[in-house]
Amino acid sequence: MTSRCPTPKTGAAATIAAAGLHRRTILQSALYGSAALAVGLRAPAVLGQAKPFAGVTLQGASFASTFFGYLENYIPEFEEATGMKVNFVTNAFPVFNQRTDLELSTQGSALDVINVTFIYSGRWIGAGWVENLRPYLEDANLTPDDWAPEDFVGGTMASLQDANGDPYGFPWEAGAMIMGAARGDLLEQKGLGMPTTFDELLNVCEMTKGMERVAPFTADKLHHWNWIPYLMGFGGHVFKDPPGNLTPTWDTPEAAEAADYYGNLLSTYGPSGVLSFTDDQAMQSQKTGRANIRTQAITWMVPLSKDPDSRVADTVRYGLVPAGPAGAFPGSNSHGFGIPVGSKNKEAAWEFIKWAVGKQMTLRMLEEHGYPSICRRSIIDTELFKETLTLNGQDVASLFLEVLELGGKGGYMKYRTVPQFPQVGDKINKAIEEVATGQATGAEAMAVAQAAAVSDLERSGVEIDAG
Repeated sequence: MTSRCPTPKTGAAATIAAAGLHRRTILQSALYGSAALAVGLRAPAVLGQAKPFAGVTLQGASFASTFFGYLENYIPEFEEATGMKVNFVTNAFPVFNQRTDLELSTQGSALDVINVTFIYSGRWIGAGWVENLRPYLEDANLTPDDWAPEDFVGGTMASLQDANGDPYGFPWEAGAMIMGAARGDLLEQKGLGMPTTFDELLNVCEMTKGMERVAPFTADKLHHWNWIPYLMGFGGHVFKDPPGNLTPTWDTPEAAEAADYYGNLLSTYGPSGVLSFTDDQAMQSQKTGRANIRTQAITWMVPLSKDPDSRVADTVRYGLVPAGPAGAFPGSNSHGFGIPVGSKNKEAAWEFIKWAVGKQMTLRMLEEHGYPSICRRSIIDTELFKETLTLNGQDVASLFLEVLELGGKGGYMKYRTVPQFPQVGDKINKAIEEVATGQATGAEAMAVAQAAAVSDLERSGVEIDAG
């Protein structure tokens, strides 16, 4: 497996040891014991000599995530069982999406299995660039009954289905945005609790600024994901009424206030270089104790407590994303594996997908790495899930479920799966960067971004409201 994703430096054994677990014991007892029975797992059949995909090289691609850092530890087992070779490459989020969008648009055959990115799902599925997986599910020779596609939490499948409910991918990540304070002890020294409102967050940052040379706030540069909860918290919206009305609504007092607020968090309270941080760099700033608070998907938060190289395992605290005057709107999403229509190895790709997000691998990800973004309800409902996500005595599992349920009920994430979102998301990134660097006020930057987004959308045939 070729990978550029952040691999745990000391391997699976160190991660297991950090969690007080032992891999051999887990696999012999828990995997085929109570937890396995709870999710309907059967002991795997003894592998025969047949290698059904001998000679096949599977080409895969995604953006980098802790999931793939963990998954690559198990790829040799999959290769041994199937006979195929797996070449799975990860890149930074924008790089992967740009390259894959181009490859899919030509219906090329360079890729066999891909991540169907949340913000591109509407575009890729709507254009017919990824394979409908319904025929694979209905073929008993390809999919056993106990693989249980109905086991995936409904909300995680929403962006991976078409209007008829046919699946075009199956999720490996249920992204639920929470807040993590790597140095929660600094808040406690000041007599402060985890902030629950925008005003409290600003006060915490100001009160802890300069303490032990720890930056109060950190983030990565994907502002069109990180900033939206602040936009909505101030009462703003991305589009007027998605998916029906895609008129941007950024030249508003609410959007301007949100941009100024978030830009101030980055420029006044962020560490040096924060505006260029990738997801992993932002996480490392927390794990090393150089930065404190971040609002981001739970996948990037659990390693602060679980990873053996984390320096903040004993001080990290967790909470919900703070609420603004209009309420709390933590981001929620899902990313899943799909098969490009141009792939020449579709059955091999499906075999990989079944394995990577099957019950057994999902359970191993939870048990051996504490991977939090579980998409299968049978595993989420186990006591093991709650125990694994009890971090420093905190029930993080309940935070995870609360965010997923909130996003599903409120419908406020609809903006993110319309096919046109990727082309306007970059305008948000640029606007927030200009505010954070002092090149423009929130009102100025968002007005320019609004005009640019409207122009792009109109050129692509989207009807925009007048005025």
